[in-house]
Amino acid sequence: MNWKEVCPYNPKLNLKDTYIYDTTLRDGEQTPGVCFTEEQKLNIARKLDELGIKQIEAGFPAVSKKEREIVKKIANEGLNADVLALSRALKDDIDKAPSCDVDGIITFIATSPLHLKYKLHKSIEEVEEMGMKAVEYAKDHGLFVAFSAEDATRTPIEDLIRIHKNAEEHGADRVHIADTTGCGTPQSINYICSELSKNLKKAHIGVHCHNDFGLAVANSLGAVEGGAQQIHCTINGLGERAGNASLEEAVMSLKMIYGIETSIKTEKLTEISNLVSKLTGIKTQPNKAVVGENSFAHESGIHAHGVLAHALTYEPIPPEIVGQKRKIILGKHTGTHAIQSKLKELGFEVGENISDEQFKEIINRIKDIGDKGKMITDADVIAIVEDITKRTVKSERIVNLEQIAVMTGNKVIPTASVALIINNERYITSKVGVGPVDAALKAIQSIIGEKIKIKEYHINAITGGTDALAEVIVKLEGYGKEITTKAANEDIVRASVEAIIDGINKIME
Repeated sequence: MNWKEVCPYNPKLNLKDTYIYDTTLRDGEQTPGVCFTEEQKLNIARKLDELGIKQIEAGFPAVSKKEREIVKKIANEGLNADVLALSRALKDDIDKAPSCDVDGIITFIATSPLHLKYKLHKSIEEVEEMGMKAVEYAKDHGLFVAFSAEDATRTPIEDLIRIHKNAEEHGADRVHIADTTGCGTPQSINYICSELSKNLKKAHIGVHCHNDFGLAVANSLGAVEGGAQQIHCTINGLGERAGNASLEEAVMSLKMIYGIETSIKTEKLTEISNLVSKLTGIKTQPNKAVVGENSFAHESGIHAHGVLAHALTYEPIPPEIVGQKRKIILGKHTGTHAIQSKLKELGFEVGENISDEQFKEIINRIKDIGDKGKMITDADVIAIVEDITKRTVKSERIVNLEQIAVMTGNKVIPTASVALIINNERYITSKVGVGPVDAALKAIQSIIGEKIKIKEYHINAITGGTDALAEVIVKLEGYGKEITTKAANEDIVRASVEAIIDGINKIME
């Protein structure tokens, strides 16, 4: 797919040096409720390096001794990416960076009248002098130096230009425009970067955008149009308050809208998004651009028909280049082409083992379920087909649950013992997990093996009260198939196990 096909009216920007700078390990950790362990930070840093990030902001050494230890371990991990640290425009902060073995620093100081008056209680001349001393001092230590004007988008343009020219003269390798409260617009940030481009001789321009108004990515792109060569991003748009510019959205916008190739291996975007979501405990919203589970899902008959005929009709990004797959979702809006495609995926052919009349009845049944607001799984579709055609694909289950026992408590490691009958042979195992459900699913997975994997797991309470009926929906992948099944039970563990076992049987049929 050519980028020009996606956005024919957009000009191609010939900016070969534009690259993505990651602040997930520093800004991302400022997300309320998020605190990475040392191993988690190292794990994310390795994945960011595999992703192709050129510079990683590993942390803020002045925060604590432990923070310095972690930053140093990341810096000595042997990554291809340069590792940078954040520091205030203070000698003590900067002194801590070389001891962490980082390649460089980002030093910052606020420049807006608002921050000068209420936070720093200093004049613009005073903070400018502090900033220049910090840049010069860091360069004397042999570090790469980026100078960031905090709250730049609320700083008079004449002050920004003068301060950044001064930073360049003192040795800054890059200057940053920080949209600290996300109040800039693509037009205003474009203007700021354009004016800086006219006045700077060699220092690169970077942009650090917050998402308070949902404009972080748009503002970053406006900056690129204005001459910025580097964008600060975080995985999944993490960060304080409403977060920062989303890395996956920025990368794919540059690639598919502007025709700008970055160093990022885009096929790994969904993988690292899922990892960060898991480690932070912050679930990615289903309709999140690029990496959300609904990003390439189609239910509407018109949309599904179009995308099946030619993907570009409703998919400006090929799902496989970001590590995703197209999903045709069945519901009340689903058309005949989508249902026919789903049936074929499940091994049924209209005109062969399904007559035209039966197909019409299948469509009506599916739409009737959708009208009731219920999710339609692959298992539902198979059951409908079997009922209408009076045929069973395979009546005997290959895998059957003989017994399950779980043990949990406030001072007990959750443990599950499972006995399965597979093709008349008995298999028994026990596993521990973070909870009884996790332990049970791990026990089943250990028996079945890695050829069948649990891709998604969702649980919903159907009724109220402490004895609520729980509905578990799981998506399994294996042997070239992807199956979604569900089960309901008052016992969450039982519902989970039943859904998994049902899915395994559907895949192995």
